[in-house]
Amino acid sequence: MKLDILVFAAHPDDAELSCSGTIMRHLDLGYKVGIVDLTRGEMGTRGTPELRQKEAEASSKIMGISIRENLGFEDCFFTKDKAHLISVIEMIRKYQPELVLCNAASDRHIDHGKGSDLVNDACFLSGLRKIETKIAGKPQISWRPKQVYNYIQDRITKPDLVFDITPYFEKKMECILAFESQFFNPESMEPLTPISSPEFMKHLKGRALEYGRQIGVTFGEGFTVKRNIGAKNLFDLI
Repeated sequence: MKLDILVFAAHPDDAELSCSGTIMRHLDLGYKVGIVDLTRGEMGTRGTPELRQKEAEASSKIMGISIRENLGFEDCFFTKDKAHLISVIEMIRKYQPELVLCNAASDRHIDHGKGSDLVNDACFLSGLRKIETKIAGKPQISWRPKQVYNYIQDRITKPDLVFDITPYFEKKMECILAFESQFFNPESMEPLTPISSPEFMKHLKGRALEYGRQIGVTFGEGFTVKRNIGAKNLFDLI
């Protein structure tokens, strides 16, 4: 299936935390959107890879996406080498997205910046026809997305683009809380992490409120770009 938007995430729950409102809005507009998680999050302090897979499936149902894959890269230790680039290129060529969303270019967790760099380079290389790839034994054609947007994660970052997610904020929170192993649970006996404190959800709401305020709406999600954003109508940018 050809997708309009393909979202790459270093870990299951990265997309939910950072751009699920944007995903749901575009699904409602009739666009086809899918997610590719790079790792299973097996190095995470809380939960297990098997549990996070079930949580990702539950979140995907809430979000409304029908395509979600996991490349099974080694959490914390994947690198930008040929093998990893080829795996990402295969996904880009498989789904032929017009737009790609991916991790923050620089962030507290090293996998976020590494994942961003890996996906950005793969988007370029995917357009080179002399790089040969196959899926299920069939040769793929070259494909380069029109734009890559980096969603903003832990670090406070000035966005190049803020997207209005006001009608989707509550559902975004449902998608996030589907990853119940990762967030605050007073009955959990697992170690505390920066995202499992009760204050973390307040932080998420505050961030969305601040980005929304900047564009005159209630809630927003921020993105940065390496390549200039183009438009044919200034009113598309309001």
